[in-house]
Order: sequence, then C-alpha cells, then structure tokens
Amino acid sequence: MPRSPSLIAPAIGWPLLPQPDENGRIDWPTLEASVSGQLKVILATRPGELLGHPDYGAGLQEFLHEPNTLATRARIQARIEDAIRRLEPRVVLDAIEVFDDTDAAAAELGRVRIEIHYRLRRTGVARTTGLTLALAGA
Repeated sequence: MPRSPSLIAPAIGWPLLPQPDENGRIDWPTLEASVSGQLKVILATRPGELLGHPDYGAGLQEFLHEPNTLATRARIQARIEDAIRRLEPRVVLDAIEVFDDTDAAAAELGRVRIEIHYRLRRTGVARTTGLTLALAGA
C-alpha cells in the first residue's frame, strides 16, 4: 500500500556539506579561509582527541599551567611548528613567534601571544594568524 505524503519522512541532508543558495550555487570557502580555519583547529585540538587520528593536533592545552618562561615559549613554538608541518601541507611556514602579551596586565597574568606567519603553497600569498594563550602567572 503506498504511503500518504504526510507520512513520508523529510529528506535528511548531510549537515557538514554546504547547501546551495537561492540561485543553486554552493558557497565553498576560499583557500585562505580554509587554511586559516584548519590552522585554528590544529592549534585547538589535543593529540588523541580526534578519533582515528591519535597524533592530530598541537595540544597547546598542555601548557596552560606552565610558567611563562623563555623555555616554555620555546617549547610552544616547537610544538606548533611540528604540528603545522605534519598536518597542513598547504602552507610554507615563515615564522612562529611566541612572546609576552604587549598588555602589561595580560603579561603579568602569564598570557602569551602566538603569531604564525605563513605563505599559501599554491599561490604564495603571505598570511598571519594568531591567538593568545593563558599560561600560569609569572
């Protein structure tokens, strides 16, 4: 017996794929936006957090209770460099800077600023992304 239209379940779409706009075009992210977003995901992910990829991520959360010292900042820099070189082949790293936040109050609280300078491998366009990480107080 055929089902009545009211009993048919609505189509289930895949929510992770972009949906067409009113003109039927799909709004894919630009290369710059895709790389920038991926770098942020790499920095925010702990190794072992992504199922099936135990070495994915930089694991910056491990530094949250470390003292704000030159040695800690050097380890952060090395961890970021290693993670990006392994996980994001679309970029060429130019520099990674980890330094005390320029705001005196933030620096006293142990906050460091991380700036990642890179070029897109395909186009050679230079980009910078950054974040602030709160370490233990000075």
